[in-house]
Amino acid sequence: METFFSGVELLMRWDVVLALFVGSIGGVIIGAIPGVGAAVAIAILLPATFSLDPIVGLTMLLGIYGSSMYGGALPAILINTPGTAVNALTTYDGYPMTKRGQARRALALAYSASFWGGMFGILCLIFLSPVLALVAPHFGSREIFLAALLGIILVVLAHRGQVFAAGGLAGFGILLHTVGLDVKYNQRMTFEQTWLTGGFDLIVVVLGLFALSQAFLLLTDKDSAPHPQPVEGSLANAMKETWLYKRVATVAGGFGVLMGMIPGVGEFTAQFMSYTYARKTSKTPDDFGDGAPEGLIASEAANNAVPAAAMIPLLALGIPGEALTAMMLSVFYVHNVIPGPQLFQSQLDFVYALYVAMILLNVIVIIFLIFSTNLLTKIIQVPTRFLGMIILTLSFVGVYSLRNSVVDCAIAAGFGILGLVLKRLNLPIVPIVLGMVLGGIMEVKLRSAMIRVKDPLDFVDRPIAAMLAATIVLVIVLHIRTLRKEHNARLAESEIDHEMHDTQQR
Repeated sequence: METFFSGVELLMRWDVVLALFVGSIGGVIIGAIPGVGAAVAIAILLPATFSLDPIVGLTMLLGIYGSSMYGGALPAILINTPGTAVNALTTYDGYPMTKRGQARRALALAYSASFWGGMFGILCLIFLSPVLALVAPHFGSREIFLAALLGIILVVLAHRGQVFAAGGLAGFGILLHTVGLDVKYNQRMTFEQTWLTGGFDLIVVVLGLFALSQAFLLLTDKDSAPHPQPVEGSLANAMKETWLYKRVATVAGGFGVLMGMIPGVGEFTAQFMSYTYARKTSKTPDDFGDGAPEGLIASEAANNAVPAAAMIPLLALGIPGEALTAMMLSVFYVHNVIPGPQLFQSQLDFVYALYVAMILLNVIVIIFLIFSTNLLTKIIQVPTRFLGMIILTLSFVGVYSLRNSVVDCAIAAGFGILGLVLKRLNLPIVPIVLGMVLGGIMEVKLRSAMIRVKDPLDFVDRPIAAMLAATIVLVIVLHIRTLRKEHNARLAESEIDHEMHDTQQR
């Protein structure tokens, strides 16, 4: 209990409180502006957080991460345009309710379901992280290597229909990590170019792929400035309706936690599983897609449970599951705070401070939204090209501030163009970032593990290593089996089509 109060005391500093408010409210505003999103904002702010205390920087980033999806529901419901990508499913039932004159009800359901999912995810984080931290000391170099390898495989396989592209991009991320000097100061992949000796900085790559690419996209697309109608009536009273659908909200939060803990899966899978569950158990399944309250609650509760759940493997094992936690990992490393079991043993007050910060950010956000929804509708009206110019400027300022290097700005611009091309082709960007981060973990752990490995079986001669290796094989086998089933189903459909065609010709 004394450690808990130390964590609370750590949060009571004026700079931490300010960071919490800036991150929480800033995340809502960023989420409410279509075309920005948490990834862009966190990428821009990363260089600034390196000069702050770790608790201050992480509190600000957690605030943006945890609150952006609250704000993203606002344009999804009012103008049928999701503020963040993960609010896309919210448009299915939120916008039809707005068209029927129920905008206030839809927003109240979305906000309260988001709060429900967020708090559920934080409770799971508090209870599950220590359990994983107890298991984590049994993780040696081999186990962490296999866990990181499993993470990359899951990230790749999570991109259904784009597995080869995701695998290639993850491999490209691993390749980017190898550029520069290795642990023995040998030059790798530098081609005698001095500017490549330092390798590709993760933050420069992240700013290019996420922030600059989004700026280029906004600047090259047609300019737009939507005009949503103001919301009338009290939101606080309308929020009570969520209690009628507490089963759907809780199950959706459970899906969010489960999917958030698995690397590469995240909000989209959690949302669709929750939405499918809500529709199958609803008394009015035909209303889904046409303004069903359960559908809106399932979507928002699921996606807001994911951020806290994604912190579980990050804090307990030091392994990020997606791009935003990978960015946060860089903040830990810059300040020499290493996530994993030692964090729970030596800096438990720091961990408790993060837990309390996540609870407070949800409370701050819900109070802010109750009183400022109509003010946020004005922010939605920012012209997209003006927004693109702001992101472009802030991104280059952030990149230059890292090392005062024009070369870094040129590298970031190159990755920005690559990110724009990938977005235009509808290809994933996240595997590149996770390839760089997990590739670094895998290389270090593989080097240290190989000292003790005499033959291949030595790699899996311990229980946890054997379980992880078996899981990797099982995941790949199940994926191949799924692909075969889908292939056979397509063959059967084509045969039926041919038979029908032949019958019609006769």
